[in-house]
Amino acid sequence: MTLNRALATTVVAAVAAPVVLAAAAPAFAHGTPVTQAAARPSASGQENVPTYDDLKKAAAAAKKAYDDAVVAESEGRKEVEATLKALESESHPLNKAWRDAEKAAKDAADAKDAADQDVTDAKAALEAAGSEAEKAEAQKALDAAETAQAEAVEALETARGKAKSARTELDDARVAATRKYHLVKKALSEARTAKEAADKALAEARECVRDNALTSVAVGLPSKVVAGESVDFTFRVTNGGTRTLSVDPLAGAHLKDARLDEALKVEWSDGSAWHALDQAKGAEHLGRVDELKPGARSEVKMRLTVGAKAVEKGAKNAEGFALFAADAFDAYKPCVLGPMKRYDFEVLPVGSEPGDVDDAKPGKPGSGDDERPGPGETGADHGKDTSAQGGAGASAKSGADGEAGGDLAETGASSATLPLTLAGAAAVTVGAGAVFVVRRRKAAAQS
Repeated sequence: MTLNRALATTVVAAVAAPVVLAAAAPAFAHGTPVTQAAARPSASGQENVPTYDDLKKAAAAAKKAYDDAVVAESEGRKEVEATLKALESESHPLNKAWRDAEKAAKDAADAKDAADQDVTDAKAALEAAGSEAEKAEAQKALDAAETAQAEAVEALETARGKAKSARTELDDARVAATRKYHLVKKALSEARTAKEAADKALAEARECVRDNALTSVAVGLPSKVVAGESVDFTFRVTNGGTRTLSVDPLAGAHLKDARLDEALKVEWSDGSAWHALDQAKGAEHLGRVDELKPGARSEVKMRLTVGAKAVEKGAKNAEGFALFAADAFDAYKPCVLGPMKRYDFEVLPVGSEPGDVDDAKPGKPGSGDDERPGPGETGADHGKDTSAQGGAGASAKSGADGEAGGDLAETGASSATLPLTLAGAAAVTVGAGAVFVVRRRKAAAQS
């Protein structure tokens, strides 16, 4: 019997036998999807819903269990192959015992055949006997032959029983080896299933989701700005949802004529200093509101300055636009995207006197406007400044279910943010003021 055939035969026997294997249940493989559970907190405070950190730990644990199972399967295969090969060797005790028993059974069968022949010969001699003395002697010989025949039959049965037992012990050893390997393979399969389930749950939790209740508005941004002058306004973020969020306000402004864009300067105040945004970027995070509770809002003072060279006296008006949004996260969702608002404004030539000017009106962002750089510190990776790296961002394209179509890139960059308190920014909630604690982005700190 070859090794492959022995393995195939005994695997069938092993799989057919009842097996009990303790294995961890696939983490979060069943039940309410994480994205839905996080979007609909339970009345008891979401204690039954895994946090994003829980899912990361579960995925890491499932990966380790799977990696360990892969190693165990490889070692188990080597072990079963070595065991089966050893059992095929004539020097193996079980194999040798079986072969010796088979030989003993063959010898017993030969002895039984000889005893049968002796009985046949004795019966023929009895029939041929003439005198009473000869008949008596022949009968005596027949009795002895039949006794020997009975002993030979018993010896053959005993030898065959021993040969069968020896073969059973050899086969049992093969089955035990392959059954052990089957358990290892089953553990690997279950570990793979658990890992896939944990990875899926983590991926679903990582997906960016839209929260239309997380609103951003520009208060006091005029619809007309005179070149060479500055205008101050307020960027307000309101959490109209039901969950407390950590929020990264996002803002940017540009002139539609890219050649004039370098004449535009956008700044935000942390209460003690002004920080300029990088005009080479579409929009930037201003800082971090660590905890914006449901119904609360935070405001950031901003300033927009258009250089005199942008629209000189007598030149045609230029057009510009400003973008405002809020990216957020909580313990359950690392990427929550509030809707982006676009404010269009005109830039008048130097020296213009526009008179009374209405505030710019919010509108929907244009094509390509709503590209998010990723939160300064995503909920997925606290302490990593993905936006400061300029890596792949999260496209805030909504699907039919209101969820964004992409994930925020994890760059692995170290944190380069600085805690700041916006003393000059009002964080207003019903009946009380909320403290706006932010972490300033590295790009803002260097500007």
